[in-house]
Formats: sequence, structure tokens, C-alpha cells
Amino acid sequence: MIRIGILGNIGSGKSYVANNFGYPVFDADYEVAMLYKKDRKIFLELKKILPNNIKTFPVEKKEIIKAILQKKDNLKKINKVVHIEIRKKMNSFLKKNKNKKFVVLDIPLLLENRLNKNGDILIFIDSKKSDILKKLTRRKNFNKKLFNKFQKIQFSSQYKIRKSNFIIKNDFTKKTININIKDIQKKLNR
Repeated sequence: MIRIGILGNIGSGKSYVANNFGYPVFDADYEVAMLYKKDRKIFLELKKILPNNIKTFPVEKKEIIKAILQKKDNLKKINKVVHIEIRKKMNSFLKKNKNKKFVVLDIPLLLENRLNKNGDILIFIDSKKSDILKKLTRRKNFNKKLFNKFQKIQFSSQYKIRKSNFIIKNDFTKKTININIKDIQKKLNR
């Protein structure tokens, strides 16, 4: 099985690209949302470490956001609890898809959390900052402070580009993405 890791900045179009390869996708953002929605154990652990913020089950996104913005260390505390479960879910996904030729890992902090392995094919989604901000500010729940906090914990674009096997210049058109994906697929299938 060849693992394809999708890299890029917040809002660069990683998930869109991941879902257009046509291979099984591990979507970490979706899995985190499901943990908050369905996993009582995660709720209890978060409530224990952040009793002033986490009060309801299912865990509400606004409680998480408030905790992250309230205190610098809270994001690390949340990640420590959540990433253990995400790693388990990723391993389960990989086991389930072990006979597939390719799988796609759509994990925002793939490199930062050392979830990649030697031999992974890494693809960086390169988007203009102005296009990303325009796209993000249209989102209903966009929070500039939260965006800045998450950017601070990510490796630089330059570092991710150096680590990548391929770069997709995303102009946010379906045609460009599809051409790039087909080109990468041809190279991978040689």
C-alpha cells in the first residue's frame, strides 16, 4: 500500500484534493468532529483537564474554540487527548485498507505529529495567501485569532515544500486540480 499524505496551509484545499484522488481517504478533521460528537471517554478526559470550558456532551465546537483562545497551553492539552485517538483511528483505517494500492491521508498536522513514514508520497497544496483568506473569511465560523493560533503550530510552507514529492498549485478551480491529480496518478502508476 502506498500512503499519500496531503500537506498545505489551513484553507489551501487539502481536503478537496484528497477527496478527488478516488482512493480511500482518512479525514482527520472528520474523525475529530466524530470524537467530539460521539466519544464520551474523550468528553470526560477533556472535561477533566479543562473543567471551566468543557461542560456538555456532545462536546460543542464553541467550547473547544473558547478554551483554545483562552489560554496558550489549552491547545496542547486538547491535542494530547485527541491525537492519541486519531492515531488509533488512522491505524484502524490503514489496517482496513491494507490491500488497496493507494490511500490518502488528509491530516492537517501530518508532519508536525510525526504521522508520516519514510516512503510516503507527500503532496503540498500551494495556494496564494490572499485566495486562502478570501475563502476562509466566507466561512460562517471563521475566527482570525483561532486561525493564527493554528498557523503557529504548523511547520512553514517552505519546509513542507522541501519534504514534498509533488506540488499542486491550487487556483481553486476544479479543472486545475483534476489535471494535477491525473498527472500525479500517472507518475505513481509507472
